[in-house]
Amino acid sequence: MNKFSFRVEATSAAARAGIINTPHGTVQTPCFMAVGTQGALKGISAAQAEACDIPIMLGNTYHLLLRPGVETVDKLGGLHGFSAWNRPMLTDSGGYQVFSLASQRKIDEEGVHFNSHIDGKPISLTPESSIRAQRYLGADIIMAFDECPDANAEKKYMQDSIERTLRWLSRSIEAWHDTENNWPRGSDVQALYGITQGGLDKDLRLFSLEETIKHNLPGFAIGGLSVGESNEEREQVLDWVTHLLPEEKPRYLMGVGTPIDLVEAVARGVDQFDCVLPTRMGRHGIAYTDAGPLHLMRAEYSEDAKPIDEHTQSEASRYTRGYIRHLLKAKEMLGGALISIHNLAYYQQLMKRMRTAIVDGTFNAFVDNFRKNYVRDEK
Repeated sequence: MNKFSFRVEATSAAARAGIINTPHGTVQTPCFMAVGTQGALKGISAAQAEACDIPIMLGNTYHLLLRPGVETVDKLGGLHGFSAWNRPMLTDSGGYQVFSLASQRKIDEEGVHFNSHIDGKPISLTPESSIRAQRYLGADIIMAFDECPDANAEKKYMQDSIERTLRWLSRSIEAWHDTENNWPRGSDVQALYGITQGGLDKDLRLFSLEETIKHNLPGFAIGGLSVGESNEEREQVLDWVTHLLPEEKPRYLMGVGTPIDLVEAVARGVDQFDCVLPTRMGRHGIAYTDAGPLHLMRAEYSEDAKPIDEHTQSEASRYTRGYIRHLLKAKEMLGGALISIHNLAYYQQLMKRMRTAIVDGTFNAFVDNFRKNYVRDEK
């Protein structure tokens, strides 16, 4: 079985083209990881995801811990066997729920204590229980347990949060290496990434980064973005920190974003991304293209005989914009599913085009052209 490794194959200024090797296959970077929160892409089968050429999928530890339970997933072959997904997988730590479920949780040194959003029962996530859950889930890449604070949190709170997350990182690493509790998998077959935080404060960002990378982990993530900050603020943070992450390790920007967000981040040296937008926006009738999002519910598309995007080939390409609009208006599930398929295919093809441009030495021209043509219009 292959172990985890990463190498950079080409660069163009800060942008990198690389290869991640995992026990379940290789991933070319830059890469976009499709989000299958419950172990599945919403409305998309594993075969359809493969047809979109998705190289790696993400599962959510918090949700899978609650339902069906990580022991059940393990008995059914881990996330790969459970979901019939044979390519690489990553699981988050549950740390994002510290942010998204802020009204339902309490944080202390031990961990985070929630009331389940399903039945209200109390549940605690600690570094140890998060890593235990991820070992049972069996993803190729797992994440250290952290707190994702609001980007606009007060500096004192942010400082305390970072220091606690650093202590949690040490505990996560111990649980990753643990051989006493007979948990499956672990550091021999799963790569653990540390997560840097710090909000929009440069000093805190650099402090978190410097302390996190002292641990010689297989990869590192930039967390605490896409939580309410502006595009300009997010890009400023990336300018501060990305180039300081180890060159020989993959760099993962969590929870980002739109196509232009991905282009800007790749230009700053990021290798991996995840975001719910391709499927979430697809369910709401929004398709992504190089020109920006298309709102296919609009009346202007009712008699449009063109495919969603003539430059993006997918299962959705056989259907017209007019037909897909009809499905959306009739509340047929197929409409949102087809746009989701298109969006996933578009994101993957965008990653490949950026990789090719990096290798060919034309990436700067690619970025300039993309910036010129893409119009932000997600609302």
